[in-house]
Amino acid sequence: MVKPKFLLGEKIGMTQIFVDEKKIPVTVIKAGPCLVTGLRLKNNDKYSAICLGLKDEKKDNIKLIREFRTHEDPKDVKIGDVFDVTVFEKGDKVKIQGKRKAKGFAGVVKRHGFAGGPRTHGQEDRERAPGSIGQRWPQRVRKGLRMAGRIAPLNVTVKNLEIVDILPEENLILVKGSVPGPNKSIVKIIGE
Repeated sequence: MVKPKFLLGEKIGMTQIFVDEKKIPVTVIKAGPCLVTGLRLKNNDKYSAICLGLKDEKKDNIKLIREFRTHEDPKDVKIGDVFDVTVFEKGDKVKIQGKRKAKGFAGVVKRHGFAGGPRTHGQEDRERAPGSIGQRWPQRVRKGLRMAGRIAPLNVTVKNLEIVDILPEENLILVKGSVPGPNKSIVKIIGE
């Protein structure tokens, strides 16, 4: 049985490992075990998908359920099957989806990377100001102008991350590089 390559996991944190005397930054993800809770078929639902539930090992129930789209109807998968870290192999490329960290209300320098004004020539308190927001015509502020505002926890996808190591006895995956979201946040791991 060939299982599709995707899982739900919880971001543990970042660390570093040494491979061939080179230091590699990795993110540790506790992935699975995930239980198949439902199937979506093209005949009934107009699309194909597998619903996975992340099992809570302490309470022996399902913590949350997410849906993963597939190109064709899942033939080898049945409701009740268990997915764990063994669906991936060392060296696989994956994309990881998660919610980025929220940073609250921020100015234009932090939010959009504006340079700010000059530090001299009579400036006192305008160093991090956005500058002019309009022109003579049209005599209004145009839609979509980058201004200060809230940095919200939006969904972010990081593609082309490499799996450096898998620890199946502890359900851990070590992924090279950083993964979106704070520690203890839920992430989707999708094979490419």
